[in-house]
Amino acid sequence: MDHASLVSRVWQVKERILVVDDDREVVRLLRAYLEQAGYEVLVAYDGETALHNLRRERPDLLLLDLMLPDRDGYEITRIVRADPGLTAVPIIMLTARVDDTDKIVGLEMGADDYVTKPYNPREVVARVRARLRKPEVLRPQLLQVGALQMDVGRREVLVNGEPVTLTATEFDLLRVLMTEAGYVFTRSELIAKGLGADYEGLDRTLDSHIRNLRQKIEPNPKQPIFIQTVHGVGYRLVNNEE
Repeated sequence: MDHASLVSRVWQVKERILVVDDDREVVRLLRAYLEQAGYEVLVAYDGETALHNLRRERPDLLLLDLMLPDRDGYEITRIVRADPGLTAVPIIMLTARVDDTDKIVGLEMGADDYVTKPYNPREVVARVRARLRKPEVLRPQLLQVGALQMDVGRREVLVNGEPVTLTATEFDLLRVLMTEAGYVFTRSELIAKGLGADYEGLDRTLDSHIRNLRQKIEPNPKQPIFIQTVHGVGYRLVNNEE
């Protein structure tokens, strides 16, 4: 195979989405829209098969129904976020529950986003595209704020020299905060820069991601020394060594 053919094949690699829902008609519809948008689609109709496919296929994103016949979406999310090989996989929950509390529980467990049924399949595709959008290339690639170190290219974070494992959303939010340390981001600014300008979610969604991030990087999440809340405005990252 010549070089040109190899390059052509590389560019043809599609991002893969695992759709998990026990409603086969929902899966069929989502699959059709996602494939039309250029994604490769894997499917599972129960939690056990979903976990098997996740570990074997390592998809780029998981579309996960909350209510499944065996392991529910909450349990699968917990398992994925506890697995170092899967923790960076973005998770979008599909839920028929409209109560904000149910959505926040999923986010606090590590989901990146949620879509409430019934939904427009085009909205789901837009959410998938937003979560998989590659961040702009930043210079420098190595960031440091006090005891926090980040290698943007490798997507690695160290706290006091110790590695921490972040979800894709947590990493992107921390990247934005570290890039402009000391700057007070409004919630809307942080959502636009960290989650995507077309992201549509509650402010409480952002607050849940920040809470999860603090659990991983703060010595005492209840008294944060890195990510400070500026009441009535938003959040800022401070240099704890200044």
